[in-house]
Amino acid sequence: LSEYACRGAAAIRLWPYRNEDGLRSPFAVDCDKIVHNAQYNRYVDKTQVFSFYKNDDITRRALHVQIVSRVARTIGMALGLNLELIEAIALGHDIGHTPFGHRGESYLNELYHENTGRFFNHNVHSVRIFMKLLKTNLTLQTLDGILSHNGEKAFQQYEPGELGTFDGFDEKLEKCYLEEDYIKKLRPGTLEGCVVRISDMIAYIGKDRQDAVKASFKVENYEQARHLKGKNLDILNRVAMNIIKNSIGRPYLSMDDEIFEDLLLLQRENFSKIYNDPALVQPYEETIRPMMRKLYYRFVEDIEKGDRESVVFRHHLDHRIQGNNYRNLNATPHDKVTDFIASMTDDYFLDLFAHLYPDDELNGKVRYVPYF
Repeated sequence: LSEYACRGAAAIRLWPYRNEDGLRSPFAVDCDKIVHNAQYNRYVDKTQVFSFYKNDDITRRALHVQIVSRVARTIGMALGLNLELIEAIALGHDIGHTPFGHRGESYLNELYHENTGRFFNHNVHSVRIFMKLLKTNLTLQTLDGILSHNGEKAFQQYEPGELGTFDGFDEKLEKCYLEEDYIKKLRPGTLEGCVVRISDMIAYIGKDRQDAVKASFKVENYEQARHLKGKNLDILNRVAMNIIKNSIGRPYLSMDDEIFEDLLLLQRENFSKIYNDPALVQPYEETIRPMMRKLYYRFVEDIEKGDRESVVFRHHLDHRIQGNNYRNLNATPHDKVTDFIASMTDDYFLDLFAHLYPDDELNGKVRYVPYF
């Protein structure tokens, strides 16, 4: 390992690990805890970008986290970093994502904030799931990388901040709930966390364009990037190799000016030509947003009434693991409903709404692009 790598001996947990087998490092244990937890399997039906398409080749969260892991492990191996820590952060980083991608996240944040004054962000919620709801006892290094992974803003250089302690980590978490822009100030406390953060961005930049083609989503001509062009694989390779070249033997990650400028160009184009295109946004605004509002307030009312026949109890609060953990949490009905909605897959969300509101006209507005 590089002198800048995080050693397994430095791993910090809240509680001692009771099933030590002598074969796995602390971060390998984290990987196993993540993939075997109660919500990991739901990645398979959580949207990345394109929700209303019956197309098995369009990326879901399950594939995205694997791609992030592979890209990050490639960079990490070349830099002599801890690959098991990288894998743990990558596999767990999006567990808190809502159904329907970032649109679903924005709608849930809107509801949560108007009722509590607190903000919902998927990276913060990922940590809440692992620390509070499922009590998986992950290491501080893994949790820190998950919290700090947000790759919406690109930097030419990524340098780790201070890892700190669990007490300091709790303070950061609380600030994320109270200050809207605080997550933009977060920096991973390990170089491995920095690798996952940039790899998250690398993983979606070209793949989302690839998915747009698979979905027959009409995109006007992209501007011609000078150095990052061609297929998704070419973009992945070029950026990864450039980061490796500029970062070997250094306590930070860096890339050349021209590569960074092209990466910014690709990201801006993705937002303007794909993510914020009215043709993509409109179906979410017309269906998912009002559906989520109805479900949110219905379940808040069910909790306040103590209706144990409600789905929010039967499928969430009375769950044998997280149901027990709620007893020790200072969670309001709004916290519990937000946890429940965030845990849903796309299909479960739509089927649940149809089950509870079979005659609602919103059901008829959900239109999928068919296979044939």
